Amino acid sequence: EVQLVESGGALVQAGGSLRLSCATSGFSYDDYAVGWFRQAPGKEREGVACISSGHGDTYYADSVKGRFTISGGGAQNTAYLRMNSLKPEDSAVYYCNAHTLILKKGMPYKPADYWGQGTQVTVSS
Repeated sequence: EVQLVESGGALVQAGGSLRLSCATSGFSYDDYAVGWFRQAPGKEREGVACISSGHGDTYYADSVKGRFTISGGGAQNTAYLRMNSLKPEDSAVYYCNAHTLILKKGMPYKPADYWGQGTQVTVSS
């Protein structure tokens, strides 16, 4: 069973830093991409950062590029999101996501997505 549990959200002043953690179990980082999404009140959930399955290539939303760093996998099976130079507009509930493509008889069948419960990040000005 795939499980993701986020932690590390907090209230922080603008310009500060936080590190979010996502404890994962039930899958391999070789087979699943792991990403961080966020959702602010009244806004749609948006992708923030992602680490690909296998090679572990990383991707970032333009709004966080240069400030956030995603990492994950390893023996601890934990994904992290290091957030520096935080801005009030970074305030949101942050969710960890694991994504894969399920194959059937060797052919792509359907995507599978798993989500954590979210952790609140609030950046005060």
